[in-house]
Amino acid sequence: MMLLKLAVLGGLGYAGYKYYEKNRRDHAAAYAGGQKSGSVRDAGPEAMADKPRRHWNDVDQASDESFPASDPPAKY
Repeated sequence: MMLLKLAVLGGLGYAGYKYYEKNRRDHAAAYAGGQKSGSVRDAGPEAMADKPRRHWNDVDQASDESFPASDPPAKY
């Protein structure tokens, strides 16, 4: 009887771990809910997980849309 309880407890722990791992990988911190995680998120405040504290102006929007092209060039 003790072995059966241990097996059930182990199965529940494994199922919980798999559920946690699946949900952890599908959500990236910078992405808004419902947006697929990729190499670069969509531009704009609506694509951000944390909404900006102030209203975005045209410069903020243009800067966000130009990323990662706004990175400095590599010097070889």
